[in-house]
Amino acid sequence: MTALFRPICISACLTASALSVPASAADEGFELWTEPSVSTDLDEDTGIQFQTSQRFRDADDGRVDTYVFRLWLHQKMSSTFTLSGGVEQNVNDGGADEIRFLQQVTGKHGIVRSRLRLEERLVDGTGRMGLRVRPRLGVSVPLGTNDRWSGFADAEGFITLKSTSVGGDDGFTGLRTRVGAKYAASDNLAITLAYLRQQDIRDDRPDRVGHVPLIGLDFVF
Repeated sequence: MTALFRPICISACLTASALSVPASAADEGFELWTEPSVSTDLDEDTGIQFQTSQRFRDADDGRVDTYVFRLWLHQKMSSTFTLSGGVEQNVNDGGADEIRFLQQVTGKHGIVRSRLRLEERLVDGTGRMGLRVRPRLGVSVPLGTNDRWSGFADAEGFITLKSTSVGGDDGFTGLRTRVGAKYAASDNLAITLAYLRQQDIRDDRPDRVGHVPLIGLDFVF
């Protein structure tokens, strides 16, 4: 078991030390995310998925709750790569809502997991489309011998090519790191428990850091 945990520990340490962007000060807060999703296959290479996310934050420190609704169409291109397209609605309780159009490619390379996502972002009231790239790299390893438990760790960068507002931040604007475990409760249900750290990198202001316990439920039919 110790040997199985080693890749996760190594990846978590590397992402925390090498990829995080240091800041002299940071605005930190506690959040709670739940992420239920439902998916089904249309044929052996094509699937459809509906994801949601409920992100609960402390309004006293200026963070609003967010409710995410995301619809995906996945196309398996090979045993390694899957191509996906989707649309997302972000409802911000007390803030401007947002629609995103999504294109991504995911890969499995042994225990290594990769993902590259492109987002076109439309925020209410701005009249301007933002463009962002989100590369993610991590590992996933089995825990135990029955294949029901797996552990994972990954890091995801947020690279803003065009801000949703004139004069907004661009370039490397965020870093998300996760470490956790996934349990296949049955052929139709998987449960994810993780710790997520979200760092929003802001020009001329303290970075905003969220510390997030995350609970995911994946239903497959």
